[in-house]
Parts: sequence; structure tokens; C-alpha cells
Amino acid sequence: MEGGAYRFGDFVISPGERRLYDGVASVRLPPKAFDVLCLLVRNHGNLVSRDEISHTLWSNVHVTEANLTNIIVILRKHLGPDAIQTVSKFGYRFTLPVTGEPGVDQAAYGSFIRGKEFLQERSLESIHRACDLFLLSLAQNPQFAPAWAWLGRTCRLIEKFRGDEPEKPNLADAAFQRAFSIDPDLACAHHFYTQLQVDFGHAAQAMTRLASRLKRRGEDPETLAGLVQVLRYCGLLDESVTAHERAVALDPTIRTSVAHTFFLQCRYTDVFETYIGKGFYLDAASWAAVGQVDRAATLLRTRLTQPQLGPMMSDMMASLLAVLEDRCSDALALIEKADFTPDPEGLFYLARHCGMLNATAPALAMVRRAREGGFWSSITLVQDSAFASIRGQPEVESEIRLQKGLEAETRETFRQVLGNTFALGTR
Repeated sequence: MEGGAYRFGDFVISPGERRLYDGVASVRLPPKAFDVLCLLVRNHGNLVSRDEISHTLWSNVHVTEANLTNIIVILRKHLGPDAIQTVSKFGYRFTLPVTGEPGVDQAAYGSFIRGKEFLQERSLESIHRACDLFLLSLAQNPQFAPAWAWLGRTCRLIEKFRGDEPEKPNLADAAFQRAFSIDPDLACAHHFYTQLQVDFGHAAQAMTRLASRLKRRGEDPETLAGLVQVLRYCGLLDESVTAHERAVALDPTIRTSVAHTFFLQCRYTDVFETYIGKGFYLDAASWAAVGQVDRAATLLRTRLTQPQLGPMMSDMMASLLAVLEDRCSDALALIEKADFTPDPEGLFYLARHCGMLNATAPALAMVRRAREGGFWSSITLVQDSAFASIRGQPEVESEIRLQKGLEAETRETFRQVLGNTFALGTR
């Protein structure tokens, strides 16, 4: 049973044997309750809709909402009241930590879990340790798709921290492709792969992939979280916010990059409320935007003393600090040397710095480079005070018109993929 079972807490469930054990004692469950538990555990951590439960387990049998609710009550009685979370009007999520899965060696799964824990620390050292653990997990079980997906994410983080050249063979992409070859519908792989696509200028392709997934499988928090980012990169800021709202409605614990969308909309109070994790650049830039220049500069000075920022983040923060301290030549020198080739959103932020310095030519050059790299936002060019000094210039107005055209095309593509099934907000 060991290799064909899920483990969580003191419980072991064997789908093949159709048995649930609490320690060594067998737990008797009605057949339908056992089927629901298997489905929830198989998708642990993710929401499973009522429709998916009914369609997957009883496609030819009508299951009432009351019957499904009774099944959940039975399961909670055996597993504990907090084992299954109800998401009102949508479905359920299995919340107990799963420590083993069928077909995955227990040692491999343990390495995988420890790797995820290290990755949460987000230091370069912890990311390298996570990478080693994911590799160890895969050495023990090469067919473990989630470990490939998490390895891909880890490799990409290492590349960004170290500032690796984009021409270098991309280990992250290889890991993601391996995950997809094993499990084409793996939610975490789709979510993590989005970051790689947008960094290398393929936000529109990522949008189509995620929108197609939504149309095929229905809404899920991870896919919507990915859309928050790709829609922002395509300049569809209202749609990005709506995707965030839908994601957190399904899963209040989901993390999205909506703070960056709010920043582009000049909604700085919302940035402070949604900027999650270790503070680096965005909250400091927002404090500067609302006139709290001293506070922003203090944050940047303190953070620039921290080790392992990575060259891109360090250059972005240092150039903003130079802008705030009126060191124009230093700021422009930092911006000129900064290598943001695989990060078009970062290029757009550097364009803001140039705009704050009234440096029209460098600002426009950075905006164009960002667009060519796959990132644009006409509304920010129109509304953000950082660009106030360069607005009205013929070349800048031409760029704004071009970006509005790109946004209209992307919005239409998004509508064509999803039809009227998902009415994400539009301006």
C-alpha cells in the first residue's frame, strides 16, 4: 500500500484498495464519501468546484447540493473540522498537509516538501538549497511532475537573482517542459511558467494559454493569478485587477502580483495593502509617488545594504535612490548600465526614473525597449506624474497611440478566446 497511497497527518488513504486508515485502524466511509475524499486529496491545496466533483465522480447521476454537503460533514467528522474548507458558492479545498502521494517514493516527497519550505525564505542561499532538494527529489523519482515545476521556478529565480545572461541555456524552461510532458494540466506548472514567458516577451502567448485553460477547465485561483500578471504586461490593467479579485474570491490565501497593477494605475494606497513579502522596490517607489520622499529614500538606503539583492533589483533601487537624492548623473549612469533584457517590466520602471529626471530621450528609449520586450501600459504614460514632464512630446504621444492600439488588439484576442463566458472588467 505504501507506494500507492496518500499520507496526511495520521491518515493514509489508498485509492486502489479503497481504504482509509487512521494510524493502523481502518476507517469505514460510504462509497461516495470515499470518492469525494480521493478527489479532494488528489487536488490538495487547490479548490475543487461542486460541478467538477459531480462531473468527475458521477457524470450520469444527479447529486444534489444537500447530498454533497452531507458527504463533507461525514468526512469532517472523521478527519477534523478544519480538514476541508468550504468556499461559498464554489466548492471545497483539502487543507491538511499531504506528506506522500501514490507512485512517489516517501523520501522523494520529503525532499520536495523541504524544498518548498526553503523557497519561501527567498534568499539566494535558501533558493539554492531548494534547488538541490528538488533535484534530489527528481533523482529519486524522475516522473514526479510537481517537482519538475518547482525546479523550473527555482531555476528562474536563481537566474534573476544572479543576473544570468538570457542567451544562457535555460534550465527553467527545460524543467517546465518536462513537467508539462508528464502532466499537461498541472496547475502549478502553468502558474510558474507564466513568469518565464512574460520575462522573455511572450505575455500575449501566455495570456492565450491561460485563457484557453480557463475556458477548458473553469476558473481556478492559480490560473487567474497568472492572468493578473500577463494582462498587466499587455496593458489591460482593469482586467488584471478583476482577475485578482476573482482569484482571491476563490482562494483568500492566493498570492498575486496585483500590487504592480495598482502601481501602474497610480493607486498607491492599494499598493501598500497588497504588496506581499519582503519589501524591495515597489512600496518605496509608491511612497515617493505620494510625496513621502524621505521615507522612500530611507527604505532604499536600508535595503541596499542587504546582501544578495541581485544585480537587476540592486540597480533599480539604487537608480531610484539617486533620483530622489537629486543625483541626476548618477541615476542616468545606473540606468544606462542596468541590464534588464529579460525583464521588460523593470525597463518600464527605469523609464519612470528617467521621466522623474525630465530626461525625455532616455525615458522614451526605455519605454520602447519595454514594449519591444513585451510590456506596455498606455494608461500609466497618460496618468503617472513621473511621465508628466515628457507628455506632449510628439514622439511620446505617438508611442501612447501605438500602445493603445496594442491593448485594443490584445483585448480582442482575449475576448475571442473566452467569448462571453468570463466578463472581466474593461475600461
